Amino acid sequence: MDLIHPLIQQFAEQFTSAEDSLLKELNDFTMQNHSESIMLSGQLQGKVLEMISYMISPERVLEIGTFTGYSALCLAKGLTSTGKLHTIDIREKDVALARSFFNRSDYAKQIISHTGNAIEIIPQIQEIWDLVFIDADKPAYIEYFNLVLPRLRKNGFILADNIFFHGQVLEEKIKGKSAVGIKAFNDFIKERQDIEKVVLTVRDGLYLIRKMN
Repeated sequence: MDLIHPLIQQFAEQFTSAEDSLLKELNDFTMQNHSESIMLSGQLQGKVLEMISYMISPERVLEIGTFTGYSALCLAKGLTSTGKLHTIDIREKDVALARSFFNRSDYAKQIISHTGNAIEIIPQIQEIWDLVFIDADKPAYIEYFNLVLPRLRKNGFILADNIFFHGQVLEEKIKGKSAVGIKAFNDFIKERQDIEKVVLTVRDGLYLIRKMN
């Protein structure tokens, strides 16, 4: 299902700032060599992540789901000079690939890579988060949220990716554990009164969430 009209998508990309050379190289490499290249954030969503990071100027960022590192590089651009970004992925091969690009960036010393189960790793990182990006195992989104919210500063932000899940959340009968997990997460966020939230209709849907207290 095309949730965004292809011509609108093309227009948005044409009128959005281009990727820098390292992001372009990473984008091209992922699209040509990774079997799950559809997971890449890409130019438009990447620029949204970058802009949000610049607006916040975060000291501490957590990314749950590194993939090949594109989104981390975008989020790192808004870090303060002493800021750190922690990124977690369970797949060693993807972490190694992402790290090879991180090491060539201006943020090599600011990006900390973790390999393993995010549910186990998150409690071990003793930080207060300014910005969290959730883009990993879809059935675990609620658990990720519950883990990070207590350590998110007041007025801190959470971004959750793929909340449309390729349009499957719009179907009358939702099938597949990932789509079911996203539907449960969307309903869970919608009913909470301790946060403010807005759905951004970019790519496969982004939930932008602000902690109120």
